[in-house]
Amino acid sequence: MVLVIIFLLCSIVSVSKGQRLRVTLDADRPFVRKQVLETVTLECCYGKSGGDYVAHTWIVSKLIANSTHDLQRVNVTDLRFKDEMPKDPSKVCHKLILMALRTSDAGLYQCFLNNSQHGVKVLSHGTFLQVYKPMGKILNLSENVKNNILTAQGILLLLCVLLPGAKLLFKTKQIHVLEKKKAMREEENIYEGLRIEDFSSPYDQIQRAPAETNYEDVYSEGEASLEKP
Repeated sequence: MVLVIIFLLCSIVSVSKGQRLRVTLDADRPFVRKQVLETVTLECCYGKSGGDYVAHTWIVSKLIANSTHDLQRVNVTDLRFKDEMPKDPSKVCHKLILMALRTSDAGLYQCFLNNSQHGVKVLSHGTFLQVYKPMGKILNLSENVKNNILTAQGILLLLCVLLPGAKLLFKTKQIHVLEKKKAMREEENIYEGLRIEDFSSPYDQIQRAPAETNYEDVYSEGEASLEKP
């Protein structure tokens, strides 16, 4: 009888040891970046062997002043937060849905698993949530206005290229005209102050001289040399 009792006790101990709860965490998304007022879904997935139900609690670690962190429990009673339970018992995966995000919701979200009966206290790796505000537009312009601005910019660039070239051509033409006028003035200055008589040829002087003088001299000399018979 004593041997039977000892055998039963050993069987109970072995069964209790075989049903001990073990939790194995799955990999979490390390980082999620969302815009303000968007919705994000965070997951806490794990596998377990043996044991009963494991309680879970969502916690968030937020950075405060002096590089310190404030660990808070996520208030799932907030209408913006929704904690979904797993539907498939083969894979335990809790989901935390955050709606209408704010910049104050940023932080490291982790899932704390607890089973006091089996002494299980596990903290998941967690997912860091970053919430940002989009840059506001200084000028809210339509597509037509943008196209008109681009067209005006193209015209201005074209004028910036054409105007200097046209100015250079006009200046070159003016310089050419001035040089031509200067050459004409220099030609006029060469003949200025001169008389026509200074340029008359010796032939003109011979024609203007009296033609009778030479002949008279020759006649007088010939007449003196003649002899009478």
